[in-house]
Amino acid sequence: MAGAKETPRQRMIGMMYLVLTALLALQVSNQILQKFVLLNDGMERTSRNYISKNEFTVSSIKSTVEQQGNNEKDVPKVGAAEEVRNASKEIFTYLEELKQQLITQSNAINEEGNFVSSSLKNTEIPGNMFANNGKGEEMKAKLNAYPTQISQILSGIGIDMTFQPIAKDAGEIPLFANDSEVRNKDFVALNFVKSPVGAVMALISQYQNEVLNIESEALSQITSSIGTFYFKADIVEARIAATSNVVAAGTKFEGDMFIASSSSAAAPAMSIDGRSVPVENGFGKIEFTVTPAGQYDDRGLAKRVLKGEIVTNVGGEDKVLPVEYEYYVAQPVIKVSSEVVQQLYADCANELLIEVPALGNTYSPDFAVSNGQSIKGNRPGQLTVVPGASGKVTIGVSSGGNKIGDVTYDIKPVPEPTLVPTLSNGSEIDQAQAQAIGSLTGLKVLAKPEATFGRTMAKDANFDVTGGEVRLLRNDVPRQTVPISNGNSIAMRSLMESARAGDDIVIVVTQVTRTNFRGNKIPSTLNRVIRIGVK
Repeated sequence: MAGAKETPRQRMIGMMYLVLTALLALQVSNQILQKFVLLNDGMERTSRNYISKNEFTVSSIKSTVEQQGNNEKDVPKVGAAEEVRNASKEIFTYLEELKQQLITQSNAINEEGNFVSSSLKNTEIPGNMFANNGKGEEMKAKLNAYPTQISQILSGIGIDMTFQPIAKDAGEIPLFANDSEVRNKDFVALNFVKSPVGAVMALISQYQNEVLNIESEALSQITSSIGTFYFKADIVEARIAATSNVVAAGTKFEGDMFIASSSSAAAPAMSIDGRSVPVENGFGKIEFTVTPAGQYDDRGLAKRVLKGEIVTNVGGEDKVLPVEYEYYVAQPVIKVSSEVVQQLYADCANELLIEVPALGNTYSPDFAVSNGQSIKGNRPGQLTVVPGASGKVTIGVSSGGNKIGDVTYDIKPVPEPTLVPTLSNGSEIDQAQAQAIGSLTGLKVLAKPEATFGRTMAKDANFDVTGGEVRLLRNDVPRQTVPISNGNSIAMRSLMESARAGDDIVIVVTQVTRTNFRGNKIPSTLNRVIRIGVK
């Protein structure tokens, strides 16, 4: 339709589409934003692992060249590897600074270090920062200059390797090439215009991964171009490099198991705790789920030791290299957030947020509740517990099929409400003062919840007076009585027509009914008396 003359109806539809698009941009759900945050966290972890591996590869290249006697053909490859690492570090740091600048300008992280959903939804700041202020075009230029720079470094040591540009316009991407609505967008419009902060954060992290992937491929080419690997002496070491030596129960242990002077030319066989370890490019890939420890120290840690073997050819014969690695299992601590975490109210919807911070993004909770019912919320850890009438309620917490622990709470009865007589205009009656006869015609008796219960359990704190009577007393002798079936509507007119100055109005409340979060009516018996003088 581009370029064609549009009818008023078409223009109206087009305007409605633009408005809808804007509304959709503003109504990105918190769950989708959380997925962007989780995606960003995962890519940042991948980046850290990439950097660790690439740094080790550079060190390995240098060590290998030295062990082979600093061959004049291989010595320049050490400098090339270091140059590749420095170039990658420079562009990675540049992208990280842009990401942090975006986070700062959008106030995406609060003082407690948590992401703010409303800020992650913001689409104006990315557009202003990358489109209006030129950061997007600058990023595109730097990202696309990097592959060319790496190719030139490799060419200087006789390696012919070409890398594709990283930052592309929509028309250069097969997914969008045939999409008439998108294919004409350039890199900046495609990625940053009308994009929420949460999505742009993840996007920048992805570009960081692409940079580190190119670096990894380049370093692999340099490694494979070095002369045939050999051990200079029989003194070799076996090592394990883990992502972290503190691992929470229920999460995975991840790391590399390798010979310090390893090369792609070597083909070692590796095992850990009697289990075979897959080997890729000379590196053993260790991954297993850590089971909870039976006992933890006062720091909440339990020591574990991995024992393994690497079998490799040394001096023409196979040699077994033993390896040990100490790590610590961290005790997962269950954190419950709620207004009423010390005690839970009976037959009420007690809303809890149950977290295990040590598990991070791997937290996938399941709950087992005894002496009560449970309702799972929309996000991991959200749980509504409806306890039984009395005793204790126990919540069993598991993640990914692994039991984390239990939390137990006393069940607290719902506190009785306060009875408040009011006039027809809603003002409370001062029981210490006699009231005019005419003012009591619209008498009401309200049941107000206890302050803390009313604030924390608003869905369960709806009380009504549903039983009792109002008596007219003269000289303490009953003269007339009307029943109470609804404290908001009492037939006071006929009773007050018989009233005289000096009489007393006595309100006897025998029943109050609470409506809970499900709409169920729960009556309770009372015996409360309120006395009001008449003037």
